[in-house]
Amino acid sequence: MGVRVLLDTHALLWALMEPAKLSPRARDILKDPANTVFVSPASAWEIATQHRLGRLPVAESVVRGYLKHLATLMAAEVPITAEHALLAGSLAAEHRDPFDRMLAAQALVEGVPLLTADPAFSALRVETVW
Repeated sequence: MGVRVLLDTHALLWALMEPAKLSPRARDILKDPANTVFVSPASAWEIATQHRLGRLPVAESVVRGYLKHLATLMAAEVPITAEHALLAGSLAAEHRDPFDRMLAAQALVEGVPLLTADPAFSALRVETVW
């Protein structure tokens, strides 16, 4: 039986654009068809926002072909629910990034680790793998 993970936005971008930046473990998880890879709509929102603001100019192809890219990764979207939103807004940690807070809440509610290299998630008490 495979593992289930939720991709952090940077892990999603690296998987699509710069897979060499992924850790060996992350690459193994993503290439094993027995694993279930989840992606949050919050990542689509974050990527589109950063691209629009000029902070992520290389992501134009990701924005234009987002759903096709998810299919390439064999990733499933985890819809944002009221339970996710309420938890994201209620997390006691001082972490202010709304995208990270939503990803943390989704990982907690869905009971999956977050595939991320970002140490900031430890403050949100989220299980991570990298």
